[in-house]
This record gives sequence, structure tokens and C-alpha cells, in this order.
Amino acid sequence: MSLAIVILAAGQGSRMNSDLPKVLHPLAGAPLIAHVLRMAQGLEPARLVVVTGHGADAVAGAVAEHAPQAVVVHQAEQLGTAHAVAQARAALEGFSGDLLVLYGDTPFVRAETVQAMQAARAGHALVVLGFDAADPGRYGRLVARGEVLERIVEYKDASHEERAITLCNSGVLCADAEQLLALIDAVGNDNASGEYYLTDTVALARAEGLSAGVVRCDEAETLGINTRAELAAAEAIFQARARAEALENGVTLAAPETVFFALDTMIGRDAMVGPNVVFGPGVTVETGAEIRAFCHLEGCHVSRGAVVGPFARLRPGAELAEDVRIGNFVEIKNAVLDEGAKVNHLSYIGDASVGEGANIGAGTVTCNYDGVMKHRTVIGARAFIGSDTMLVAPVQVGAEAMTGSGSVITEDVPEGALALGRARQKNRPGLARRMMARLRAIKAGKAGKG
Repeated sequence: MSLAIVILAAGQGSRMNSDLPKVLHPLAGAPLIAHVLRMAQGLEPARLVVVTGHGADAVAGAVAEHAPQAVVVHQAEQLGTAHAVAQARAALEGFSGDLLVLYGDTPFVRAETVQAMQAARAGHALVVLGFDAADPGRYGRLVARGEVLERIVEYKDASHEERAITLCNSGVLCADAEQLLALIDAVGNDNASGEYYLTDTVALARAEGLSAGVVRCDEAETLGINTRAELAAAEAIFQARARAEALENGVTLAAPETVFFALDTMIGRDAMVGPNVVFGPGVTVETGAEIRAFCHLEGCHVSRGAVVGPFARLRPGAELAEDVRIGNFVEIKNAVLDEGAKVNHLSYIGDASVGEGANIGAGTVTCNYDGVMKHRTVIGARAFIGSDTMLVAPVQVGAEAMTGSGSVITEDVPEGALALGRARQKNRPGLARRMMARLRAIKAGKAGKG
């Protein structure tokens, strides 16, 4: 059965106490809606529509980044969930098949759950996703007989017996697209909020003699984010799942509870990750690489056999080839390091190319920024850069060339050459003692006057 997906992302999220649209709050380094879009795209829908409201331009920008094929429509007035789905009508024109309604602030609904809902559609005109809540609170209750849904009762309208029901409504719904839109047309707003509720389609369907069904999932899967506390809880859930998945896939985590992953982190089997490592967005670590303790990686690629850290930072554009060594207090940004290159101590390598087998000494800096423009440094294969070398870009150091420690390199260094770019040392016999004696006398004089 062909599938269309509508994601509702119009809520303000005022309980977040934030100017940022709720669906753009970050979870595992990506906006909440990116998690929903990632799952939705995996289902290969024929149509993907996002309904925006508060912060529409910003939300549309995030959708364009994470799902460029999605159609974005705007709900100018927030008149309820049924009204929001109705805004997608034009984008769904000509579509025939199932319509799934998801929420941009509910990041954990799984593809397997959606597939179960689609399968349940064989016996029902409309299928609702429910969950058994540990504390049902003020959730809407699903009154069901087995897998047959009789009605949805809002908490405020529920009897004592109905409030005792633990099966609750997630809001996620799947139905024939044409039929659901027809039911939405019949939804009224005769309620305290004056809004058009998608949940009312269940009663309307039943009134027409149509069958409604329930598919159950774990409560955590339907977690909606409305507060900062719920966002923190979602982060904990995501990280626990990501760590378990990494371990299951053959990654060694020395202290799993201290490692943090992003939504798109990719780590190969037999990679080793030390304690207190943070993976930002866009990181790939190949099989057999090692990320040592207290490293931060973002937008980078680490190849097989490479070792990073401890206390290293890889920024966007860092590309480490096989067997590269990046040591403590080293930062790499927008730089390609070829096989076997080493930057072991206290260095910054930015906007650079480093050839295979090159050795970068402690305290080396590629001086890449002139205050306006960034410039590139090229270091050839098997070059040796002495400690505390300042490479003032744009500059090239040839293959197997060397720089003397403490040099400031402002001109290209030919292949195989030794470059020295430092002031000549001068020794003044006895001057240190005379200077210190004079300074102590000045200090003693000031103390006497006090």
C-alpha cells in the first residue's frame, strides 16, 4: 500500500520557555523534527508533508536541510490537529493510499511500529497508536475491546471507570487518505478550546459504521517533548539506546555512560572509544580506530587504525587517513592528514593538507586566518615540522623538508630543505645577575617606603 506522511510541527512549545520553535530544540545534536524526518524517510513515502506554524521559516529551513523532498505547508492559525492535517490537502492531491499522521515533537516512533499500523489497516478503516502508561495522568484514554477501538475519551470527559484505563492515546494515526480527509471535513469545534481535533475522527468513523483499531507500543516510543525536563529525559533515552546499539555492533566503549552520540554518528566494528567522548553531528569512525578519553569530534572522518586523543578536538572537515596519530591537546579543522601522519602534542592544524608520514612537532600552529580570509598550508610527505613552528599561510613545506624548532615560516620550503626562521640567539655574560640584583633593590626600596 502506498504511504503518505503528514508531520505536524506547528506547536509553539511555550512550556519550553524559549523563543525557539519546539521542534527545533536539539536532541542528540539534531532538531527534534530531524529525528521524525529520518524515520519517515526510511519508510520511503510517496508524499512527505510538514505542517508548520510558530517559527515557520526556521522550521522550513530545518526541513529543507534534513528532508529536501518534503513539502512544507503553513497553518496560519493554530486551530487544532484536524485543522493542521487539513492544510496538507493540496499537497496530497491525487494521492491514493494510507495517510500517516506524525508529530514533530515526538522523536522516537519506530518504523516497525508504523509498519504494524499499516498491517492493522487490513482490518480497520482507521488505526490509532496507543501505549500503556505507567502514570496515565491527563492523557486521553482509548476505550478498546482487544484490538478494536470503540472510542477516545479525553480525561476531562472520562468517567471514574474510564480514568482507570491505562491504554492512552499517542495522537499518531493511520487511515486511508481520502477517507481521513473526508472525516476531517466533518470535525466540529464545539469544545472548550474551539479547536478541531483529529481524535474526533474516530467517533465520526464509528458513526459511519467504519471500524477503528489500536496498535500498542512502549510508552517511551510516544514521548512528546513539551518541557525542558522532557527534552532532557529524551536525551537520556536516545543516548542509552545509542550506547546499547554501539556495543551490540561490536564497538568497545570503556565507560558507556560517559559517551555521547549524535543522531548520525557512525562507528565501525572493533573501534574503541574511551571515557568522556562526545560525538557531534557528522562523524564517521572506521573499523579499528581508537578514540581516547575526553575527545570531542564533529563533522569529521577517522579511518581504520587511526588513534585520536586523549583530549583532542576534531572539527568539521577533519579527514584522518589510516594510521594517523592525533595526540593530546591537538585541534584539527578542515584539514586532510594522509596515512601515517602524526600530530602528537599541543598543536593546531587548520585549513591544511598533511602528507603521509609527516611528523608535526609540539606547539605547531598553521596560522590560517589573516583577520578576513582563511589561507591554506600544505605539508609534504615525510616532512618534519619542528616544535613551536608557526606556519604562516598560504605556505607550502615540501616533501621530506624540515623546519627548525621555534621557526616562523612565511615562505615556501623546497623539498628536502631545512628552513630556519627565528632570530639569532645572543648571550650577554653576567647580565642576568645584574638585572635581577637591580630589580630586587627596586622592590626592596618600594617596600621600605611602605
